[in-house]
Amino acid sequence: MSTTPPVVVPVADHAVLVVFGDEITDTTLARIHALDSALSRDPPAGMTEIVPALTSMLVEFDPLITDHPEITAAILANLSTSTDRRPGATHLIDVCYDGEHGPDLPVVAERTGLDVAAVPEAHLSGAYTVGMYGFAPGFAYLYGTPRAIQLPRNPAPGPMRPAGSVIIAGQQCLVIPNAMSTGWFAIGRCPVPMLTGDPERPFLFDVGDTVTFRRIDATELYRQLDDRGAGAR
Repeated sequence: MSTTPPVVVPVADHAVLVVFGDEITDTTLARIHALDSALSRDPPAGMTEIVPALTSMLVEFDPLITDHPEITAAILANLSTSTDRRPGATHLIDVCYDGEHGPDLPVVAERTGLDVAAVPEAHLSGAYTVGMYGFAPGFAYLYGTPRAIQLPRNPAPGPMRPAGSVIIAGQQCLVIPNAMSTGWFAIGRCPVPMLTGDPERPFLFDVGDTVTFRRIDATELYRQLDDRGAGAR
């Protein structure tokens, strides 16, 4: 793992942005999650929140207690000991690729040169890391989409997709928690809700968790959706 120090940039009067690079890689994510763990275990005086992203981390602080130089020094000191991160949970998530539930499979196949049947197989082969939350509550960005099915997102949003749609763009994958229009490619649907309803733990995943997908058919998808209650489809 690289030991090159990141760039620490002041943000307003209450935060610093720790920039590890401009490319999403396994090494970059590992360094971010390790620093997140180190700062969480032993928070510097005045630190109020850590917001990890895919290539950077925002560290917020109380300016009445500390300042940019002190929080920066604490971050850099932690970098020398942040080689390990707390173990994340592993999630096995069901996904159905059949028919209407994988509406963009033909498009992904055409643009990647794969057979339609090969796109789900490629997606299932990935081991995904929860890199960050962003855009809206419950939007967990998963890093690790296999190169064979990596495509840039469409420039404009497409049709509405139902909650649980499994969408991909570039290196990332996401299970949308609510119905939305997106420029990403919808290749499947998951019956597992991303929002738990628990105010103490509102999201299914934590940053740093690992996610793998397991294929189910439409019958099993509908059974699980029905178990969640009327209107879940």
